[in-house]
Amino acid sequence: MVNQNPEQIARDQIDGMLIAAGWVVQSKNKINLAASRGVAVREYQTDAGIADYVLFVDKKPVGIIEAKREEEGEKLSAHEEQSKYYAVSKLKYLKNDPLPFVYESTGALTRFTDYRDPKPRARAVFHFHRPETLAEWMSESETLRARLNKIPELKADGLRPAQIKAIANLEASFRANRPKALIQMATGAGKTFTACTFVYRLLKFAKAKRVLFLVDTKNLGEQAEQEFLKYQPTDDNRKFTELYNVQRLSSSYIASDSQVCISTIQRLYSILQGKELDESAEQENPNESAWSWQKKEPLPVSYSFKNAIEQFDFIIIDECHRSIYNIWKQVLEYYDAFLIGLTATPDKRTFGFFNQNVVSEYTYEESIADGVNVPYNVYTIETEITKNGAKLKAKEYIDKREKLSRKKRWEQLDEDVEYKANKLDRDVVNPNQIREIIREFKRALKEEIFRDRVMPNGEYEVPKTLIFAKTDSHAEDIIAIVREEFGEGNEFCKKVTYQSKEDPKSVLNRFRNDFHPRIAVTVDMIATGTDVKPLEVLLFMRDVKSINYFEQMKGRGTRTIAFDDLQRVTSTAKFTKTHFVIVDAVGAMKSKKTDSRPLERKPSVPLKDLLGAVTMGAQDEDLFLTLANRLMRLDKQLTEPEQVKFTELTGGKSIHTVVKDLLTAYDPDAIAERSEALVNKMALGDRTPALEESALRQAQSELADLASANFNGELNTYLENVRKVHEQIIDTINQDKILKSEFDAFSVDKASAMIQDFTDYIAANRDEIVALSLFYDQPYRRRELTYRMVQDLLEKLKADRPMLAPTYVWDAYKQLENVRVDSPKNELVALVALIRRVTGIDSALTPYDKTIDRNFQNWVFGKQAGALKFTEEQMRWLRMMNEHIMSSFHIDVDDLEYTPFDAEGGVGKMYQLFGDRMGEIIEELNEALAA
Repeated sequence: MVNQNPEQIARDQIDGMLIAAGWVVQSKNKINLAASRGVAVREYQTDAGIADYVLFVDKKPVGIIEAKREEEGEKLSAHEEQSKYYAVSKLKYLKNDPLPFVYESTGALTRFTDYRDPKPRARAVFHFHRPETLAEWMSESETLRARLNKIPELKADGLRPAQIKAIANLEASFRANRPKALIQMATGAGKTFTACTFVYRLLKFAKAKRVLFLVDTKNLGEQAEQEFLKYQPTDDNRKFTELYNVQRLSSSYIASDSQVCISTIQRLYSILQGKELDESAEQENPNESAWSWQKKEPLPVSYSFKNAIEQFDFIIIDECHRSIYNIWKQVLEYYDAFLIGLTATPDKRTFGFFNQNVVSEYTYEESIADGVNVPYNVYTIETEITKNGAKLKAKEYIDKREKLSRKKRWEQLDEDVEYKANKLDRDVVNPNQIREIIREFKRALKEEIFRDRVMPNGEYEVPKTLIFAKTDSHAEDIIAIVREEFGEGNEFCKKVTYQSKEDPKSVLNRFRNDFHPRIAVTVDMIATGTDVKPLEVLLFMRDVKSINYFEQMKGRGTRTIAFDDLQRVTSTAKFTKTHFVIVDAVGAMKSKKTDSRPLERKPSVPLKDLLGAVTMGAQDEDLFLTLANRLMRLDKQLTEPEQVKFTELTGGKSIHTVVKDLLTAYDPDAIAERSEALVNKMALGDRTPALEESALRQAQSELADLASANFNGELNTYLENVRKVHEQIIDTINQDKILKSEFDAFSVDKASAMIQDFTDYIAANRDEIVALSLFYDQPYRRRELTYRMVQDLLEKLKADRPMLAPTYVWDAYKQLENVRVDSPKNELVALVALIRRVTGIDSALTPYDKTIDRNFQNWVFGKQAGALKFTEEQMRWLRMMNEHIMSSFHIDVDDLEYTPFDAEGGVGKMYQLFGDRMGEIIEELNEALAA
């Protein structure tokens, strides 16, 4: 080990890697191919020279390793010809075929080429493959990359155009041997269904061994599992799970027969570390919680024999836009697998990580145009205290409340307490501020936001609403006030968070499918990735600084839903869901957002994040020192029973001992002392500098492991909760008031622009489209309007300008005018009403059936005011003709031979009733009703 040259150091590292992967390393003079299934022979003679390593599996040569010193890493590809030269040469004593598996390695960097691949291309690998893997690959007639070239063309059955494009382009990326691919698909457009489809094709046609579906919360993992469980291939009458085994990982065990594994990235990291993971670590996503301590460097990953690099052929990274790349990059790239990202909201890091290989882009705007998603409007509620905070004066008597137990006590303030808006619901709770928002929200719902839902008896059915709260304690306050202000019981408003005592999945299922609850309050559980189609209102009572997380939260409302399904949970819905409303009570729509959460400055990292980072294996010095400092501060606040509980959860260690362990881990004297003991134990011969350096590293690692071992899921939860026990001020003195309650300028401007676009489109096409020319012509010509003309106009409008669909334009008018009815269910009827409004025929937007009915009453009254009096049977026929014109815009004599007229006697009956005036009556009705 003394004075080794760089080549020898590289060989030693390569030897260690081979041994870790299950190979026996032998010198050329001591070959025993029966020693193991996989044998790596150093410096084996070939007819092209001496190969650094020849790999034998089951006594047969299969591969070559070309070893280079670490400094050669930057030009490792330049040695590919040399390694290939050895691979195609004859080995001494053997009449071998060319060897397919070729590596170039410095020990720190390794590249691998399978020369059986179409257009063989070297790729970086974290480690060497296991002998069993190379044996399995040798037994296959074609490589995975060759099989990817033979996947049959995708059949479009059951898929949307965006899904077809994503899968087809992804498979083209596979054929081009691109290692990473990104699918951008709007929330609600069916990303997981798309993934199920291409996973099925990879397993069936490419014979993939195993696919990993990677998420970052347990909740998303459960949803993905449900998607695979219900997925039905179009070319097989069996469910996906009848054909392939799907395993959602809940421990470190990966079943050998699992073909689809679903895991959080947190659990995957713990598996590579050989540790079990507490399920509580899977509840929050890395973008919002503990995993971002080590932002500067990837989390340390070392080779795992049990979970080798070839464990997965493909890794699908769901919600891959989140801030995981800096810390998780090495975890993601540990495996020798294709990486496929799924996201609705990529950022610049996402594009960079996936090598700008965006195989499909399907934006939110495109999804709205296609009718896959619905747009949104914004309603703003602003209060004095929300905007400016408030002040409590010294000598005031106030309540203080323990955060966890919510136990209150009465106290007199020693000094003034001034709090800003960002302290609300964390350090200070002002119940009146919450109440004012909820009270105004209730009023605005009924009078402005969804006023068409008011029933004739004055009762009002609250649309399905999701409220985003800051913390679980904040959620509890909101729930109590919502129930009180709406005058409803427990079932009306429920909490859906990981900390909820009631089963959150059960509540979420009822929120989706049942009448109750009408309002759900969440902190994070359904902020992202969770599908609740009947949602029509999102109330933001917390702000978010991450633009991607915010977009995901907004995405909860975008889903479309069939009218019958919506009406099943919201009975007063008169039409299908055409939009949703964001009610912004904290300025979330206008606050400054960043691409990702800023790099944490250690003093501002929450305690739970520090605890989570240590539990996951992060061991840098700043982390240990910061956590030690927090625990020392907490120690001064703990009561004696709390101290006893802490000692119980650490297996007998006091908080002082745990702090000492953290500080000792980077104490030079403690490291040196432990290192000396290790050297004395390890040094069988000479005491070398390399040995001393190795002992120092081991000593520091052992001390860090000792400090980390104190922390576990139960202790972490206790520490986080016990910190919460310490109190909040309850401000019942300062009363809040509403400053603003209105549709946001964003929505108003958007509505104005849409109406103007629609008006311009109608005017621009007035001479080219027959239906429009009739509206712009003399009034009497509108009687010529037919159902076919209006249908042609609608089809052209949707093809040219899908965002100007009648339902969207109607909603825009509702923003700007006192339109108290929703868009008619019949788009053609809505379109005619809109055209009448923009062309000036009607001064206000009026449903066309109401216009026709009014004109009919006027026509009948005018006729009967003179000598002509209609009989009761004549009036019945006239009313049938009126209803026909309401839906078909025009009536001809021929129409009398069809429903409903045919059942009443058709043309003959009308002639019998009206005689020679029959034709005149039809003409007059067409003209009068179209006026």
